[in-house]
This record gives sequence, structure tokens and C-alpha cells, in this order.
Amino acid sequence: MKNRTISLICCAALLISCFNDARAQRRRAPATEHFDAKLEADLNRLQEAALSSDYAYRQLAHLCNNIGPRLSGSAQAAHAVEYVAGELRKLGLEVRLEKCITPHWVRGVETAALTEFVGQAPKTTQKIVVTALGGSVATPGEGTTAEVVVVENFDQLRALGRQRVEGKIVLFNVRFDVRMAAAGAWGDAYGQAVVYRGIGASEAARLGAVASLVRSVGGADYRLPHTGALRYADDAPRIPAGAVTSEDADTIAYLASQGRVRMRLTLTPETLPDVESFNVVADLKGTERPEEIVIVSGHLDSWDLGTGAIDDGAGVVIAMQTAQLVKQLGLKPKRTIRVIAWMNEENGGAGSRAYAEAHKAEFSNHVAAIESDLGAGHPLGFNARANAKALEMLAPLAEILRTSGAGLMRAVPAGTGADIEPLEADGVPCFGVLQDGRTYFNYHHTAADTLDKVSPRELAENAAAMAVLAYAIASLPDRLTR
Repeated sequence: MKNRTISLICCAALLISCFNDARAQRRRAPATEHFDAKLEADLNRLQEAALSSDYAYRQLAHLCNNIGPRLSGSAQAAHAVEYVAGELRKLGLEVRLEKCITPHWVRGVETAALTEFVGQAPKTTQKIVVTALGGSVATPGEGTTAEVVVVENFDQLRALGRQRVEGKIVLFNVRFDVRMAAAGAWGDAYGQAVVYRGIGASEAARLGAVASLVRSVGGADYRLPHTGALRYADDAPRIPAGAVTSEDADTIAYLASQGRVRMRLTLTPETLPDVESFNVVADLKGTERPEEIVIVSGHLDSWDLGTGAIDDGAGVVIAMQTAQLVKQLGLKPKRTIRVIAWMNEENGGAGSRAYAEAHKAEFSNHVAAIESDLGAGHPLGFNARANAKALEMLAPLAEILRTSGAGLMRAVPAGTGADIEPLEADGVPCFGVLQDGRTYFNYHHTAADTLDKVSPRELAENAAAMAVLAYAIASLPDRLTR
């Protein structure tokens, strides 16, 4: 689900001139018709408090280390719902759990070995590091042994035809462009490779393949496999699908260039009955226009290999801290700030859909929605799906956020966040925190997505950025224009 979002986030985007005009050269933007002196002072206090607080980091440590992986349907996901709800109640927010029905897929045995290849020592095999893709069906219990064919794109696969694919395991050896990611276009690098993870299995199955593998979609080596959701097409057989490490993909491709390669692949995941789960929805009520809503959010579920620190525990805890800071400082937003910890972003989007269904009639009173789902790196600012007038109303934020390096506001055609897509589609002004993602895909969807990958300082910077934007929107005399 987030594939389209991240790709769109990093498409060519215009920097909004109101965030880069002459006011950004002065020490302090003057008060405007939208920002009076008190609001600017409150926003500066919020930023300073966030940058000196460890609240978000302590919450993230608990989610990652005490609760652990939070794949939808798991006991940890259910426990995380109750924990976050409890912490938000401690802040005095009005908390409710809103039901969504999520898939319950569990990972099983994951092994692979090359059993035949040129130059093989007698009576040996070569281990391949593999992980199942989310939603994959299983191989037979004893595994599947078949020849491997290696392709670099869909055109090469189709050129082989059924005769050369049927009965074989297809490996899509599509490289993640690390130079593109390092240059700042990390979303584009991800987007051009992740399509093979998403639909590769169905493309291979149409030609009779017995299993599908992809080169892990990410930037780090270290022989780490990257999981992620696949999408089975209705008109193709469902075959087992996994990801191998970049090193093992290179090895297989090298050996396949010399002659026949056979692999024994064992994947035994299960899809269990759907499970009732919940979005955590918590309101800090506005003092003047409580019916008008400003959402701050991240998704609570994570993949099961790591502990979901950067994807997306960080997004949840900075949303929580937005409310915590407002309460700590005794601030009174005019509009309601709504904290949402979404469920099931990773492998289905059930939480987002359930919220849209339950609140569609109230979307006209949703003034803005903010989501963080690109890690915990230093925030550069925001991607925005909003009109020019709305962005002009927020122009004074640039000077405040510039002091922590988060003063950019980029207009994007869509894709500010997977969970807020229904709101975005309805015309609600939407914002996605724009983090430095140059190393994000090194750890994304791997066993290395753990707390140590998060800098406490950068997490505090993210909390500051979200809190300042949310409180500003919630406190303007006029609501953002659509």
C-alpha cells in the first residue's frame, strides 16, 4: 500500500514559494492576519519543548523493546493497541477504539538451498537466505525443488514464454538503485523496484512458474532479506513468493549464467481467519470549534522480522507527543487535535478503510490530516496536498521550523500518506512528514528495523515539526481552504 504513496512523495515536486520567500531570510517572520504574536509565541514554545523532551523516544522504546513486532492479527498488535490507548488516556484525551477487521498471516519455516549448479562440490548444497513475502501461500511441507530462471524485468520474463518458465522458480533480480537513493530520490528508487515484489508472483504464475523470488527491495547488503506485502491477481494461480538477499541474488545470477541452477525452497506461512482489531483514536478537544478535526497520525502495525521502530512506531509516538506537548504547556487549540494510531497499513489498509467508512459523513469537518510514515530521520519539512491559499496561510511556519531544519513545504499531486489517502481524495488538506530517507530502505521491512536505528535527537525534531504544524492549523482564526 505504501508503494504508490512513497513513489508519489518523491516525484518531482515544487517547493512552495511562500516557504522560501524573503521572510525566510529574516530572524522572525512578522505576525500576519493568520498568525498573531501569541500564536507564534506558542508555536515557538512547542518547538522548544519538543526538542528538549524524550517522551517520544521513551514511548518508542516501549513499543519496540517491551511489545516487539506488531503484525496485524498478532498478540503484540493487540497489546500495542491497549498500551497506546492507555497512554493517551493518561494525557486526558478522549480515547476510543474503532474496530477494523484485519488479515492474520503468520510466517513459518523459511529455508532455501541451491542443490545443483556448475562447479558444485559433491554431496553439498549452498544456503540461500530467504524470507516469505507477506500474504504468500506455502510450498509443500517438504519444500519445492525446481530449476531457477533469472530475469531482470517483466519483458525478459515474457520473452522466455511458458515453455521456458513452466515448472520453474523465477527470480526477479531487480536492483535497488542505491545511488539514486543517496542522491535524495529514495522513493523513486524504491518505487521502480518494489513493483516486482508486488505483482511478480502473479506474472510468473501466468507462465506456469511454481514459485517466485525477488531480490530484496532495499539499499543495505549485510545479507538481510526484506519482506513486504505482495498482491495476488485474481486471474493467476497463487504460488509461493519470497525475497532473497542482494548477495544471494547475485550468486544465483552468476551461477545461472554458467548453466542450470536448481533450488530447494521451503516456505510454510499460513493465512488464518481474519481478526478483529482497532485504530486508536484520541481527541484533544478544541475550545472554540471542537467539531473541526486536525489529525496527527502514524501506523501502529509493523512487519514481524524487526520491531517496527522506523516503520512505523516512530510515526505513532510523534503523534502521541503532539498531544502530550499541548497538554504539558497548557495550550488551548481552537480545533480538536485527533491522534490516530492506524492498524494494518502494512498488509491490507483495513484501518484506513474502516475510518473512512465510519467518518465519511464528517470529512467536511476534517480541516487537515498529517501522517508520518517515512522513518525517523531528520525532518526536512512536509509534503503537502493542499491548495496555494492554504499554503499561504501557513507561510509563517517556515521561519519557526527552519531553525530545526524542517522549513520545507513541497506540493505533491498525491501521496502524503497511505492511511490518510481517503481524506486526501476527498479534498482534505493533507501533509506527510518529509524525513531524510537516504538510509531508510536499508532497514525497512527487515530484522534490522529496531530501536537503535532511531536517533533520539532526530525523533525529537520530528515531534517538533508535527506538533508545530498541527497546533498552527488547529489554532488559526480561519480553517485551511480547500
